[in-house]
Parts: sequence; structure tokens; C-alpha cells
Amino acid sequence: MNRRDFITLLGGAAAAWPLTARAQQTAMPVVGFVNSGGSSPQAVRADAFRKGLNEAGLIEGQNVRVEYHWLDGQFDRLPSLIDDLVSRRVAVIATPAGNLAAQVAKAATTTIPIVFSVGEDPVKLGLVANLARPDGNATGSNFFASEIDAKRLGLLHELVPKAIRIAVLVNPTNVPAAGVRDVPEAARALGLQIKVLNASTSREIDSIFDALVRDRADALFVRGDVFFDSRHVQFATLTARDRLPASYFSREYVEVGGLMSYGANIADSFHQVGLYTAQILKGAKPADLPVLQSTKFEFVINLQTARALGIEVPPTLLALADEVIE
Repeated sequence: MNRRDFITLLGGAAAAWPLTARAQQTAMPVVGFVNSGGSSPQAVRADAFRKGLNEAGLIEGQNVRVEYHWLDGQFDRLPSLIDDLVSRRVAVIATPAGNLAAQVAKAATTTIPIVFSVGEDPVKLGLVANLARPDGNATGSNFFASEIDAKRLGLLHELVPKAIRIAVLVNPTNVPAAGVRDVPEAARALGLQIKVLNASTSREIDSIFDALVRDRADALFVRGDVFFDSRHVQFATLTARDRLPASYFSREYVEVGGLMSYGANIADSFHQVGLYTAQILKGAKPADLPVLQSTKFEFVINLQTARALGIEVPPTLLALADEVIE
């Protein structure tokens, strides 16, 4: 090889280096993160997901890329979004706090790993064959939003015993989470009257409160829903305006002025989705990762809100509460 050829070869190799670097960046695994709530109110939960990735050694922009998709309650967008992720063969589809998102993903692919957290039995939802060995391409956790509805209604009754007419708010577009399976039976046992109301947009939530005032509802029971979770400030503002006691599934409502909540810590489930996502990216198979189940449920009371509503919290409930916000 003469000197001219050598220089030409060296120059060609140098020119190829940036292309190689770009190819390595392109090869970075992509995680499709899908949540049907809004991005801004759920920033803490997204941070929990990233913390799960980080604890397993994955850093966004360095060795993993995460595409965040926040649907702000537009559940009808799920099929096309999931189809796009599947067509691009992302490395993992992560669906924290999303029954319907997990089901749509499961129906769309049997090969791309899915990591979910759901509020109902994932076997009944058709996501896994069994909890110990999922035996498929999906795994995750269950935070029991539906199963504890009766318990939460009972706590609301203890806190506001004079409240007899209870409005139960559900999101009809979030079909798997819209049922109120255990609430009517629990209400009858407590001597309560319930009326189920539907809302799926911010405007409809406003309208529901107008109806609650007209119907003279004594209290509001907000069904666990990822879209409702992204509207916790709206709920706190409206219940304060109308002096309406309300019960929620997650603590975020109470932290901004809601009366009480009882449920699992949803940020923990986002964290677990991040951990399992990282393990799968490192070679684990969803079929070998057991579905985890929440074992700790938080009872949170906002004492300042109770005082504003003229509610005297019984000492037994104060002792039972995991946290009392002054």
C-alpha cells in the first residue's frame, strides 16, 4: 500500500467514526411509556419510574431512551398509539397505573415485553396466566384499586356518619376500571344510598359538581382512575367550594386539600414498573418475573379540610390513619 492509499483509507475510517457513534445511539433500547393521565400532575410518579430504572443502572439518554406518552384521559387514542409502538418494535412497553393500556398492549403483541401496574386482578384482566409465573410477555404489579372500594367506603362512613346520600363518580371511558362491583353491596350493609355518576373530561367533572349540589349529595366517592388522578387539584377546589366531603383512592388528592384517601401508594407502583423494565432490558424474561401485589395501603386524612367542613375526626380514625395532614 502506498502512502496516498494509506492516507485515503485513514481519511475514510475517520469519516466513518461519527456514523458508528450514531449507529450506537440508534441501537439504544427504546421504552414506550404509556399513561392515560396528564404529564404535569403526575411528575412525581414519572420520577419514581425513572428512579426504578436508575437503581438498576439504566440512565435516560445514556443507555436507554424513554418515549413518554401522556393521553390526558383520551383512552380512545390507546389502540393507535400501541400499534405504533409495536410496529416500531420498541424494547419494552411500560403501562404504569393503566388497566386499559395494559390490555390494549397485550392484545397488540405477544412478543414485545409489557410491564404493567393495574388496579384489578391481572389474571381476570387477561394479562397473565398466573401471578407466580406469568408465562407470557407481560408482568408487573397489582395495587388493588377495585378490591378495597368497600373498605374505603366504610372509612368514609366512619369519618362522616351523617352522610347518607353518596355520589360515586366513575370514568366510563376507562372501561376496565369503571365498575363499582363491591360498592352497592357495601353501601346497603352500611345503610347508605348511592348514585353512580359519569365523567370523562375536565368539563364533565365541573358539570357533575353542579348536579351534586342540585341533588343534595352528602358526600362524594371518587373511583380510582388515572385521568381523575391527573385532576386532583380540580377535585380539591370544587369540593372545598361546595363544602362536600370526598373520599379518594390516592394520597395526592389529600395533599392538595382533599378530605381523605385510602389505597396503595401509586408512586411505588411506577417505581416497580421502572425496576422490572430495567431487569427485562438487562435480559430477564417477563414470564420469569412474578406479578407483585401491594401489601401496604395508606389511610390519609387532611385534618385542616375536616375542620373547614365542620367534621370532628374520631380518635379511633386518627389512630388508624397512616398520616394526618394538619
